[in-house]
Amino acid sequence: MAIKTKTKNGKRTFEVYVNGTDRAGRRIQMRRRSVESLRKAEVAEFELKRKLALLKESDVDLRWAEWTKDCLQIMKTQYMPSTLYSYETTIRKWIPEDWGAKDLKSFSRSDIHEFLFERLPAETTLHTRKYVLKIVKRIFQMAIEHGKLERNPCHGIMVKVPESDKKVLTNTEAEIFLREAKGTKHRFYPVWVLALFTGMRSGELYALSWTDIDSEAQTISVSKSWSSKNGFTPTKNQKSRIVPVSPELLIFLKELKLGAARHGFVLPRLSEWERGDAADVTRTFCRSLGITEIKFHDLRATFITNLLARGEPLVRVMATVGHADMETTNVYLRKAGIELKGTTDRLGYRIPSESESKVLSFPKMKDE
Repeated sequence: MAIKTKTKNGKRTFEVYVNGTDRAGRRIQMRRRSVESLRKAEVAEFELKRKLALLKESDVDLRWAEWTKDCLQIMKTQYMPSTLYSYETTIRKWIPEDWGAKDLKSFSRSDIHEFLFERLPAETTLHTRKYVLKIVKRIFQMAIEHGKLERNPCHGIMVKVPESDKKVLTNTEAEIFLREAKGTKHRFYPVWVLALFTGMRSGELYALSWTDIDSEAQTISVSKSWSSKNGFTPTKNQKSRIVPVSPELLIFLKELKLGAARHGFVLPRLSEWERGDAADVTRTFCRSLGITEIKFHDLRATFITNLLARGEPLVRVMATVGHADMETTNVYLRKAGIELKGTTDRLGYRIPSESESKVLSFPKMKDE
């Protein structure tokens, strides 16, 4: 802030400068030129200062870059570090630069649609487009929740993704998988056994301690999980659950405990597991055996599908594996084919037996 004297053709005038920022932190400069007297310059300076103060207190139309920065700060108190990291990397990788200077209120549905289906690279998968839309929609929704916006321009826009075909091991493959893992003393063998016999997630297995296992009740209490970014946290749906332990698994656990390390955890601390490479280790081992090449998480899918295929009630399976949404479990139900079983038994025709089949003779025509 300053008042400067200017002299031109022997006539003295004054210039007034006022610098500051608005509520969004954007730099503002105000100026008055050719003020006739110092007194008038001082009055002009006061007026500009007051105008700047009012501007700083008033609401301003936030730009995309400004609001996403505020959003990420808010998310730090609400989301897991892994979720925050995913938001940050997705925004940095996929959102176009020209969005940064665009006012939030100026976005339209056509802007979002054009971005998702025209501006993203052609090779971008539907899964990626859907995830990017989810994050963009959430950022606009937070703007509404904080009074910065009245409507969400993403409303009504969807990215339809075909249901993925989940890979599972057949019963024969599962037996081969475990038998060969034990025979070769594979370092992941105990981890794979627990995954196939409990359906627990990778992070839940890593966090499993001996105090979570009740041998008398033959149950496992699942209340926590682990990841490299979040450390130890509650389970995915924030709820604890009980997993029944089969007699066969109980024997395995008792034998495992005899040789367990003293760190208190049921399963070994494997470097590949901690790095997030369990999926690759599992797939590589399956490939070496010539069976279905599954990832680590597909062991959980194998467990779920196997139970459903044997008639275990859907609700009991949901409770065992910790699904909060029935539709999630229904995906495995469709994979097991339970909902279709018996449908073709109701056909009104059948395949004739050998004894029923006869060679038909046709009457000769008159001209033959």
